[in-house]
Amino acid sequence: MSDESSGKHETGADPGTRTAERVRLRDRPRAAALTVRAVLHDLRAVDGALYAAVAATPTPALDVGLRRLSNAADHSKISFAVAAGLALVPGRPRRAAVAGAGAIALASATANLLGKRLVRRPRPDREAARVVVGRHVPMPESASFPSGHTASAVAFATAAGVVLPPVAVPLALLASAVGYSRVHTGVHYPGDVAAGAVLGLASGAVSVAVGASLTRAFRQPS
Repeated sequence: MSDESSGKHETGADPGTRTAERVRLRDRPRAAALTVRAVLHDLRAVDGALYAAVAATPTPALDVGLRRLSNAADHSKISFAVAAGLALVPGRPRRAAVAGAGAIALASATANLLGKRLVRRPRPDREAARVVVGRHVPMPESASFPSGHTASAVAFATAAGVVLPPVAVPLALLASAVGYSRVHTGVHYPGDVAAGAVLGLASGAVSVAVGASLTRAFRQPS
């Protein structure tokens, strides 16, 4: 009896237990995938509820202004106008304009050539959500995720604000307003805007880092 007992301890658990453990290990990836799907489902539900809440909230005093802001942000016209003004002043303002323009280019390319093509999220159903007609801007034909307007506005604000701190807060407020205007006008879900903001922050940081690296390279004696 003692020999059998010691043998069992040496070889570990019985075959049935080892089989059950292997089954549990094989099931872990499937369980993780199911958990991720459940979390994404819940996030989409929250995203849709927030979109519906914005659509259902009467804001007649804001509707016209946010619609105009959303239209003005097409193709980053506002950001490029600010960059043009900063570029007129030598020194930090001009460097901020260059860094901001580079950040816009990076954010726009990443959002439109990568993000939208990979995710392909459909645009919101503005009519079903009963978004007030007075808020409407043209519904883009591209995918909804991420928000390119937000990505570009946040990218410019981030890069220009790092190089020229006095403009950081005004540009951040402007970028926030642009992002919200895309939800308010019914062309994006809040999640699209949040993703665009993250992409914009990353693009701004990369633009600043590249600019600093190039500046150091040019200043090094040959």
